Amino acid sequence: MLLVVLCCMYLLCKKRRNSQPSQPSGSERFMKFSYIQLLKATDGFSVANLIGEGGFSSVYKGILDSDDENFVAIKVLHLQNRGAQKCFLAECEAWRYIRHRNLLKIITSCSSVDFQGNDFKALVYEFMPNGSVHDWLHSSSYTSKLNLLQRINVLRDVATALDYLHNRCQTTIVHGDLKPSNILLDAGMVAHVGDFGLARLLGTDLNQNSSTGVKGTIGYAPPGEYGLGSEMTSIGDVYSFGILLLEVMTGKNPTHDMFNDGLSLHKFAYMALADHVIDVIDGDAIVLQSTDANAKKVEECLVAIIKIGVSCSLDSPSQRMKIEIVVNELQRILNVLQNI
Repeated sequence: MLLVVLCCMYLLCKKRRNSQPSQPSGSERFMKFSYIQLLKATDGFSVANLIGEGGFSSVYKGILDSDDENFVAIKVLHLQNRGAQKCFLAECEAWRYIRHRNLLKIITSCSSVDFQGNDFKALVYEFMPNGSVHDWLHSSSYTSKLNLLQRINVLRDVATALDYLHNRCQTTIVHGDLKPSNILLDAGMVAHVGDFGLARLLGTDLNQNSSTGVKGTIGYAPPGEYGLGSEMTSIGDVYSFGILLLEVMTGKNPTHDMFNDGLSLHKFAYMALADHVIDVIDGDAIVLQSTDANAKKVEECLVAIIKIGVSCSLDSPSQRMKIEIVVNELQRILNVLQNI
């Protein structure tokens, strides 16, 4: 009789354990590091290790473990700047829900105080040795440029990440600040979407304060949609993706001096669709083809890509291409080009 009771208790306990949510909390998934550990990892937050800087944070390259020579990226929040604290909380919350090969992987976080007793907050990410898409497009220190297949692979990776965030997470996540500097490339040139400081989890308490602060970046944020009191939406991310695509393919920043007096990157690309798409494509992306037939296939693919960018960046949100269709279309184009 005792044996039967013990067996029943064992089975009941096992059932309860198995019924617990499989999604670990941030504290369970990541080991926390101290301010001193991050200070040491970056050689005192040395300027020599500074790899990026923005209004809300600075990013340093560092090594957490002296026995491990792998670099990490350490994002230190500028807590004295209004909105930085909220960005830290938004990123921490977003990373509880997401895990995808095309999203920048978080390793750990730090919420501590520095030597002066000031609050200190940082996030530690997987290091991306090939920098950002912005660097590849616009930095003079990058002597080599992305070829056509690399550009389309990057766009497919980013679209896949957005499809995951919008349609395949347990709650819809809006990135809110998609742009080339937030797209990072690993050693294999696979694209990873990072910087979720402006992210919104729709339908959660984290979205209650969405009416405050900065929303997106000029040139990439959908005009008129992120006004005071309005919520960010997944279709707004699609607009940003459309502008990103057009920038990647043309090599032109949406805030370039040429875009004035009613001319925008969207209109520039749209006008080229009629008969001269090849003229607006970044020259570094084009590889001369050996046959007229191949050249025609390439041009057809370029037209299809620009059409995606134009569709995604339409002023009317309801008319923009759905991100899952974008993924399928970019993959189709890649398949064609890879078989030329």
